[in-house]
Amino acid sequence: MSFILAIVGRPNVGKSTLFNRLVGKRVALVDDRPGVTRDRREGEGRIGDIDFTLIDTAGLEEAAEGSLAGRMREQTQEAIRLADVILFMVDARAGLTADDRLFAEMVRKSGKPVVLAANKSEGKVGLAGAYEAFELGLGDPVPLSAEHGEGLNDLYEALQPHAAKPEPEIDEFDDVADS
Repeated sequence: MSFILAIVGRPNVGKSTLFNRLVGKRVALVDDRPGVTRDRREGEGRIGDIDFTLIDTAGLEEAAEGSLAGRMREQTQEAIRLADVILFMVDARAGLTADDRLFAEMVRKSGKPVVLAANKSEGKVGLAGAYEAFELGLGDPVPLSAEHGEGLNDLYEALQPHAAKPEPEIDEFDDVADS
């Protein structure tokens, strides 16, 4: 049995790029303009020997209820509700924003396990931003570059505890020996 992993974060942190990488094909639109992803998108993801259902979400933004941005936020909140594990993504090059802090609190209140990913961590500026992500209180950030495929081994390690454990094999002869 696999688990459901929802990728959440503010617009343009690289959620769709990571989604495409983990599902192994370009399914989600990737664009430098914010707001391109407007609905939840699901796919079957894999990293190493870990299989999961992956949900790509619209960027979290403060928005009026009923507005387009408000409906996008509702879709993201629904993805959080459906998820077994939340992958909260920040942009390490941009550093933490007020929105990152606000949405980190929302993710924390969900009570779900969270993996914190500091995307765009390549280079000195990105690495400094990855260290800044510790301030969110969501555990150790996983520095990665979704675009270049860097840091996926660390992401694998962070997801490993959430992967389903295989059922122990039952030796049918054990029952006979006990009789």
